[in-house]
Amino acid sequence: MPFVVSELYIYPIKSCRGLRIPSAEVEERGFRFDRSWMLADASGLFLSQRKVPRMALIEVALGPAQLTVSAPGMERLLIPLNPEPRATLRTTIWDDVVHAQPYGDETNTWFSRFLGLPCRLVKFPDQARRNVEARYAKLGEHTAFSDAYPFLAISEASLADLNARLEHALPMNRFRPNIVVAGCEAFAEDTWSTFRIGAVIFRAAKPCARCRITTIDQLSGIPGDEPLRTLSQYRSRGTSVIFGQNLLHSGSGSVSVGDTVHILDQGNADGN
Repeated sequence: MPFVVSELYIYPIKSCRGLRIPSAEVEERGFRFDRSWMLADASGLFLSQRKVPRMALIEVALGPAQLTVSAPGMERLLIPLNPEPRATLRTTIWDDVVHAQPYGDETNTWFSRFLGLPCRLVKFPDQARRNVEARYAKLGEHTAFSDAYPFLAISEASLADLNARLEHALPMNRFRPNIVVAGCEAFAEDTWSTFRIGAVIFRAAKPCARCRITTIDQLSGIPGDEPLRTLSQYRSRGTSVIFGQNLLHSGSGSVSVGDTVHILDQGNADGN
């Protein structure tokens, strides 16, 4: 049985609910529109479900000219894909500073009201560049508002292995992947140094160290103990719990559900 792409996801607004899509266009920074927008607090620091689990309740629909966002108890908000021209806003995501494009008061009031704290929506500028850590970016790869890498891949079998150890099975959305692969053995993705989907070559950067977000129910926004408690028993590396592979890429093109995943090279779990 060949390895195939079984699910694809993008997350237009960082740390808000993801979109499951049938196909995606691969561009320089990753899938088109993936983490192109971000919420920042009053100081310009990025917000995520780590600090604000309620972000999981914000749904985002992507249209040809606008985003439509909705959340419990809130009227739908239409947001143009490109904000009106105004001075850029200095934002911080981990150790990186991005001078991002801010939206206006109506948009910011909506998010601030729902999340219960002052915040602003910003867009990653087309001309900006946020480089991936140099030790992994062998081809000068860069990303937008993802934590560190443009792609995350997980296999269905890896989740099945985890769920067999849990009292209550968890859905794939807990792990916020971009690419889900079917047909391989559990944790086979740890060994894929390079693989091809269509015309795009993907290269493993490093295993994904998992955080508190994996414990947050993406339908209720309520955190718990799993899966980190169970993963720590058999998927630990140093002080980190790992699940899934962070990826870099070369080339562009379309990736679709049902595409074959061609393994080109296998190596160790760091993709080296």
